[in-house]
Amino acid sequence: MSNQNFKEKIATPYAEALIDHAQSLNLLTEATKDLSSISTILSESKDLQILLQNPLINGLIKKEILKQLFEGQINNFVMNFLLVLVDRRRVSLLDSIIQKYLELIYFLESTTIAELYSAVDVTELQQESLVQKIKSMTNSNQVKLIIRKDANLIGGFIIKIGSKIIDASLAGKLKRMSLYLDTN
Repeated sequence: MSNQNFKEKIATPYAEALIDHAQSLNLLTEATKDLSSISTILSESKDLQILLQNPLINGLIKKEILKQLFEGQINNFVMNFLLVLVDRRRVSLLDSIIQKYLELIYFLESTTIAELYSAVDVTELQQESLVQKIKSMTNSNQVKLIIRKDANLIGGFIIKIGSKIIDASLAGKLKRMSLYLDTN
């Protein structure tokens, strides 16, 4: 079993339980907003990721750090969930759990998640145009566009929608040309 499948297998029950409990407390919107902001913080802080994934660091220290970072900024329900993850030694999978949670929420809301990798910044008008095209392609009500800047693309963009990848990048075109020339 690959590491990704293992993480997803563990993350799914936690994400489902979190959704069920948030729905029972009528805090689904707040929990989703809080978990999205935690995910952003995790993606921006390698130090925090390393700290949470290190099994040698005491759980009490991890709890204290999480409290200092998030207490008063996120809902108590989400804060308690983070502390439970520390107690159960699953906090190292926090990012996987949040990603699974968001994936399930977007599925419930019939929202399509599209990742845009671009070499340059994308304007609001371009984003809106892209969202409309993705809505028509996928027949979904809403589109959550995640924009990531990737200078390695040289120019153009790559869009990932589920397992579908649209590569309109200069790096992708150069790679295809190289493969074509190698086979001839």
